[in-house]
Amino acid sequence: MASSNENGHASPDGRTWRSYFPDGDLWVFGYGSLIWKPPPHYDQRVPGYVNGYVRRFWQACTDHRGTPENPGRVVTVIERGFWETLNDPLAHLESSSSAARVWGAAYHIPASHAEEVHDYLDEREIDGYTVHYTPFYPFSGSKASGSDSKPLTCMVYIGQPTNPQFLRDPARREPQDVAEVISRGRGQSGKNTEYLYLLEKALEGLGLGSADGHVTDLVRRVKAIEKEDEAARDEEAAERDLQKSLSRSEEEAHRAFQNEERV
Repeated sequence: MASSNENGHASPDGRTWRSYFPDGDLWVFGYGSLIWKPPPHYDQRVPGYVNGYVRRFWQACTDHRGTPENPGRVVTVIERGFWETLNDPLAHLESSSSAARVWGAAYHIPASHAEEVHDYLDEREIDGYTVHYTPFYPFSGSKASGSDSKPLTCMVYIGQPTNPQFLRDPARREPQDVAEVISRGRGQSGKNTEYLYLLEKALEGLGLGSADGHVTDLVRRVKAIEKEDEAARDEEAAERDLQKSLSRSEEEAHRAFQNEERV
């Protein structure tokens, strides 16, 4: 696994990402909200996975899905080697080799907008996330093409265990505790439950049939906490928002592609 943060390779003007993307365009991997709320100006969206990580709702959120007084919970990915040293009640969900993959979507940003999108993402992911680079394996048809084709290098934002928002206290990483926090969280982007339901539906929408076990386990727990009618409303709202967001994003991507072709 190749991964480095912004203190890694340096380019002449200090923009690290250019060392990984010398042609000036940019690939970004999303494993959380970027799956259903893509970056602007992308012209390709490719489902696929990265290896060597585990996705967990172990990152506190003090802005989009929570507040400084009542932080919500959002996902980060954790390097598998470090995760294996932690006590995770859901470790059995990651026992198979296929579970070592974190599925999501990669976006191609043309060189004409790469700087702008990089700055946008830095602002969007400001709450504890840092930039890293890792191989991404596109998904094609009925199988992932990682063994048949060269992976893409992707930029990815990760909430490292050293960042202040990572849940260091094992008690706060217990699935039921995470579910209870999500059930009552709310931030500037809306309810924390919406984030969870959107992630589950966005992962299902990648064409793989289901979200990962950690996400579906949390959905089950949060639904048990919420009143049945409230959970149903939140889920229906998430479904509508997902379809609206992806439809709008596809139109924007099509326009971006056409503009690049004319240039």
